Amino acid sequence: MSNIDLNEDELAVVADAKEFAAGYVARHCRQWEMDREMPREVFQAAADAGLCGLLVRTDRGGRGIGTCALLKVLEELTYVDMSVAFALVVHNNHARFIDNAGTPDMIEGYLPKMIAGEMIGAFLLTEPQGGSDAAAIAMRAEGDKGSYVLNGEKAWISNAPHADLLNVFAQTDPAAGARGIASFQVPVDTPGVTRLPAYEMLGCHAIGAGGFRFENVQVGPGQQLVPAGQGFKAAMAGIDLARACVAAMCVAMLRAGLDTAMPHILQRHAFGRPLAEQQGLQWQLADVATDMRASDLLAYDAARLIDQGGASAEAAAHAKKFATRAAFNGLNACMQAMGADGLKQDYPLARHLAAAKVAQYVDGTTEIQNVVISRALQKAYQTDE
Repeated sequence: MSNIDLNEDELAVVADAKEFAAGYVARHCRQWEMDREMPREVFQAAADAGLCGLLVRTDRGGRGIGTCALLKVLEELTYVDMSVAFALVVHNNHARFIDNAGTPDMIEGYLPKMIAGEMIGAFLLTEPQGGSDAAAIAMRAEGDKGSYVLNGEKAWISNAPHADLLNVFAQTDPAAGARGIASFQVPVDTPGVTRLPAYEMLGCHAIGAGGFRFENVQVGPGQQLVPAGQGFKAAMAGIDLARACVAAMCVAMLRAGLDTAMPHILQRHAFGRPLAEQQGLQWQLADVATDMRASDLLAYDAARLIDQGGASAEAAAHAKKFATRAAFNGLNACMQAMGADGLKQDYPLARHLAAAKVAQYVDGTTEIQNVVISRALQKAYQTDE
């Protein structure tokens, strides 16, 4: 796939991820989906494999990898199970926020525990009524001089069943719109924080999607991570990274689909000849391979822009929009090529297909990606009159 130039340390992290996925995750992921939950111990196991401080600088105990290397790590994990990969990238993204902008107390008090898998992070942006409209945050943070009281509810939060530290985005000044959004670090045991039950979904239950309610939650000056005026921009930067990550996850699921379907149609016979000689199946899976290649190029194009500090929102939106659609359609084609065997739990296709559908919603729906792309188009073609 993409020719990514990784250094020795990054290659070692990718190898660690592949070993963790092929061993620990492969042994348990089917049972996690049947149980509709992932146990907390998975984060400890991931930390033991060096996968809980991926984006944290090395002098603080992390592994300090770049965005392209992160995508390769997520491909290895998602090839086996997307939900575990997504849960870990949310945790790692939270740790990155603290590493980049945290106070000394946050860096000393939270980061070592997060890297060790002892404290699990969650990113609280989405709300029940706002959905993918991240600027329409209704949760209020009322106060002054750095002390605030939080009231509101967050929904569709990954790692909700196990999260210990919440990165909460709240509105400090409704009249200011997106410029009033700030983020706060809130331990889950803070009085007034209620963990809501996890959702039962189509699949991908190891993500642990759920919600939190905040009722008169007191936060002090030392708990603000990103101040008003910068909070929304910081959130969007995190989401751009997440969108590129989701695109790479889709590449991995398409690869798993072809790796499952191709041996099957080469070995199976129908109407007196191998299934692989049926032109309809040949072309169907050729389209999957093309879409996988295109998704790969789009994902790493966005990743390179993020690593270079360039404007990445449009590239990330293109990548996520195309790759999630390609993954859902491609996995469906791979299942169809296998006939009814594709439905069996012996194969990963049904689990990946459900995950591919979930991927179309996380970090902004396909429609939201179209909003981002449309705005970029209009800006590019706008002329001053």
